[in-house]
Amino acid sequence: MPTARTKANRKYNEKAYDRVALTVPKGQKEVIKDFAEKNGLSLNSFINEAIQEKMSKKDAE
Repeated sequence: MPTARTKANRKYNEKAYDRVALTVPKGQKEVIKDFAEKNGLSLNSFINEAIQEKMSKKDAE
């Protein structure tokens, strides 16, 4: 059973964040996760940074 803190965190996350499902070829998730961790990032942080970098480059074109 979730604790009150867990419930509060879930409620906050639902209000503050959107979720995006990402599908990658089998085995690629671990490759990406390992790369991210070797660079001091979580998988989520790495993906977000990669998206922002790509969008910034496209805006500069």
